[in-house]
Amino acid sequence: MPSAHIDTFARDRLPPAELQPVYRFDLPALQFPPQLNCATELLDRRVEAGEGGRLCIQAPGTRWTYADLQEHANRIANVLVNEMGVVPGNRVLLRSPNSPMLAACWFAVMKVGAIAVTTMPLLRAKELGQILDKGEIGFALCDARLVDALRDAVAQAAKPVQMLCFHDDTPEGLEAAMARQPAAFANVDTAADDTCLLAFTSGTTGVPKATMHFHRDILAICTCWPPHVLKPRADDIFIGSPPMAFTFGLGGLLLFPMSVGASTVLLEKASPNDLVDGIRTFGATVLFTAPTTYRNIAGRGDELRATPLRRCVSAGEALPVATRTLWKNATGIELIDGIGATEMLHIFISAADADVRPGATGKAVPGYVAQVVDDAGNPVPPGTVGRLAVQGPTGCRYLADDRQRAYVRNGWNLTGDAYVMDEEGYFHYHSRTDDMIISSGYNIAAPEVEDALMQHPAVAECGVIGEPDEERGQIVKAFVVLHPGHTAGPEMIKTLQDFVKQTVAPYKYPRAIEFRASLPRSERAARIRFAHCDPAGIVYFPQYLVLFNGLVEDWFTDGLGVSYAQMLGPRRIGLPIVKLHCEFSAISRMGDDVQFKLRLERLGNASLTLDLDCWAGDEQRVRSQQVLVFTDLNTHRAMPMPPDVRQAIEASVQQSR
Repeated sequence: MPSAHIDTFARDRLPPAELQPVYRFDLPALQFPPQLNCATELLDRRVEAGEGGRLCIQAPGTRWTYADLQEHANRIANVLVNEMGVVPGNRVLLRSPNSPMLAACWFAVMKVGAIAVTTMPLLRAKELGQILDKGEIGFALCDARLVDALRDAVAQAAKPVQMLCFHDDTPEGLEAAMARQPAAFANVDTAADDTCLLAFTSGTTGVPKATMHFHRDILAICTCWPPHVLKPRADDIFIGSPPMAFTFGLGGLLLFPMSVGASTVLLEKASPNDLVDGIRTFGATVLFTAPTTYRNIAGRGDELRATPLRRCVSAGEALPVATRTLWKNATGIELIDGIGATEMLHIFISAADADVRPGATGKAVPGYVAQVVDDAGNPVPPGTVGRLAVQGPTGCRYLADDRQRAYVRNGWNLTGDAYVMDEEGYFHYHSRTDDMIISSGYNIAAPEVEDALMQHPAVAECGVIGEPDEERGQIVKAFVVLHPGHTAGPEMIKTLQDFVKQTVAPYKYPRAIEFRASLPRSERAARIRFAHCDPAGIVYFPQYLVLFNGLVEDWFTDGLGVSYAQMLGPRRIGLPIVKLHCEFSAISRMGDDVQFKLRLERLGNASLTLDLDCWAGDEQRVRSQQVLVFTDLNTHRAMPMPPDVRQAIEASVQQSR
């Protein structure tokens, strides 16, 4: 298929074919032509069909028809090409809360054959700078109220960035430029597999990943989940809280309503109370938000029963059965649960109406297939915890990123979620398989928060975990060791919280902070013996695991006062390693005296993350991190951490203060 991209940056940085997933186009509606532009299909064809007068977008004080949106997008497209010099394949950063102008800018970028990079409005200059540099972005359209952080990022960017601001009444603003341009624009004839969207997602290390999506992907997600599960109607009015920088919000609040000729309400502020007020004011019928919000607004169920609200979609975090029941009792509406991923673009497992099974996310939606696999990629029997693997018309394409190898294996997308599939083919969420903290639907990387805290001069050492929270699913919790001369207390907590909010996006700040004299550690000395070595006298990898396992057993028995043997024996509780990372910096040989050190890194609901290191004097030989999950040896399923073990660990933490 001939690409329309003159700037081939994105195409040149696609993963090689052998590292991409298998794409499936099993549905008749997924048979796309070689050339297509998603703006033509979603917007222009509806106007051409005589439906330009249909209501498209509402916001407080604004009502746009499809023809209005088309005219705004066309004028912005002309500005991009005629005044800014954008060519197909260029990246254009978009920065704004949800608004009609953001939607118009997004479609304008599609029309000119460029690539939209929509960013979270809460991002700070450092995070925006990472995006600018990774995407080699040369153009930006920004809400004037959010321009300061972007200007700071642009000043430090590796590449010059042309920028125009909207919601700007000055002669230099985007609106003034639009007034100089015609209301017609001929869309670029892009290839179906031309990249049109770079969606950034947090990595577990805090380094963002850019996922690349094609024009055909935009239409594919409109073809699979909405008609088969959501079942929207042309008279529906959509509303929700996710920013359009999240693909959950982009699909739910813009693409899906437009795919059926419906309308959407775009709220700049979408607090729980704002959402309820918006549903009442605009007569919304379809709601997209996270379980946290459903819990918050269930108390206004009587008000919601008096509205035409009929469909409610939950995604972004696991949906507890209690929340589903609470919402159903409050409103009479059954929640539609779903799991998606930025890498997959939108929802691929879901269920609605009579297909709902409380406690299950659902089944693979038409167009996708899913299975649960072990670490080797082999399918596991029903009822067994494993890694969720997915194939469909969309899939992971990281922009020039080695993490592609971890996400795509043997043609399958591994989403980072642990699931169980039952005998009926329903998928039940178990946990994350990585260290991502998911709070109120936001993905937060613990190392990124740790890095922000460590930049404060009062912090000597810190560790960050996700702590279970009834309202938000998880919250970010930090354990902090202060430098001498600094005082722990409420004032320091607020100081550190405010500092993190200014350093990274505010939603990443630690809502709970505990101060300690030190972080928990354990040590064990050993002499390298013949049994630990290969024929050359060098310690080989499996023996490090034996030595590390001994350290963990000693920590349980001597440090915590919990019998490891009793756990494995009469109590039938296992503690298998589910994730292991090792870095070898020097060789250990027979006869060496070494010191093994253990530090508790994170404490989860069912898991422990331990740092296990090997030293010979001042020389570090091995750096290792293990994630261990408490497992019921009778059912071979993960189980919550036993209360006595948790109490012992927490007591150990208290003693280390």
